[in-house]
Amino acid sequence: MRVAVNIEQLLYSSPGGTGRYVARIVALLPRLFEEDVVLPFVARHSGDEIAAAYQAFGLDLAGVAAPARLRLPRPLLYEAWHRLGLPRLDRRPVDVASADLVHAPFPAVPPRGRRPLVVTVHDAFYELYPEGFSRRGRSFHRLGVAAAARRADLVITVSQAAAEQIASLTPIPPERIRVVPNGVDHIVAGPEEVARALSHHGLAGQPYVLWVGSLEPRKNVGTLISAFSRLSSPRDGPPHHLVLVGPPGWLGGGDIDTAEVARLGDRMHSLGRVDDATLRSLYAGADLFAFPSRDEGFGLPVLEAMVQNTAVVCSDVPALAEVAAGAARLVAPGDVDAWAAALEDLLGHPESRREMAEAGERRAADFSWDRSVTATRAVYEEALAG
Repeated sequence: MRVAVNIEQLLYSSPGGTGRYVARIVALLPRLFEEDVVLPFVARHSGDEIAAAYQAFGLDLAGVAAPARLRLPRPLLYEAWHRLGLPRLDRRPVDVASADLVHAPFPAVPPRGRRPLVVTVHDAFYELYPEGFSRRGRSFHRLGVAAAARRADLVITVSQAAAEQIASLTPIPPERIRVVPNGVDHIVAGPEEVARALSHHGLAGQPYVLWVGSLEPRKNVGTLISAFSRLSSPRDGPPHHLVLVGPPGWLGGGDIDTAEVARLGDRMHSLGRVDDATLRSLYAGADLFAFPSRDEGFGLPVLEAMVQNTAVVCSDVPALAEVAAGAARLVAPGDVDAWAAALEDLLGHPESRREMAEAGERRAADFSWDRSVTATRAVYEEALAG
């Protein structure tokens, strides 16, 4: 099977969990199925930009072929695809034109052409939280999902909660939706790696609560900061620090109260984007991972923390409840008092955290990228058969 995959997400400044999803598909599909060939393609970019993206996701080491480059830059390409149905992939580039099937792993949807088309739609947040997107972002998602509804043979999404959201809020027919959960990397950070990472970031000897994601309003980091600031006093609260990891997203931290950030002072650390090895170590070194998102399509950081034997407290939204399956403390995303109480309780009871971490490890064992990619390939086969 020859599969053309749009890997443009890897070249975004904030590729997020979708970038990890794309990278795992293109790296693992030919490794798990030797007869398969992945034909990656991107919009117009320089060779240096592509090389940097491959290096960031380890694709240079995985032996993934260099992508074919289309003639248009990203914004023009997506507008032309969604509004005009051009340019088609049937003739250029030649490698992509030879594919048996095209996979758009996020809703940048090319014209269908003569081959089956599979599209992954991760959520319908642009409908639920339009204020969290730029005007261009809302337009991109609406046009892309509408194109998926018209053109895709099958649509993949990453959780049952996301499938129900997409079926109720978009024109995609539910009978064409297939649920394929994300995987997670089962690489556990060793003690020496953790020690180096903590020392490098000034966290050696400091207990901390960790958050990971793109800093944008939907992630609800302001609620976490507000809750944490209520118990941050070294005199009468736990001596923990709060560590935020990830790049800025749309609107940045628009929901964050600067006065509460000032109150935390040097107890709050914003580290920005870090590499995978450092991220694993930061998960492993944390006493608690907190994830207060207003909504998620899947919630990959929850599983990443669980793999590192770190207890998790997260929002009680449907996708996170589905993924955690009882192995995390669930809290209403907008309830600052409840978040403060949950943090205080878990940070004050190491045994409860230990039990939760063990439950999380067992839950994370149910997810792997090999399993996810194998299930994705089964969707390809169904589309080809149909």
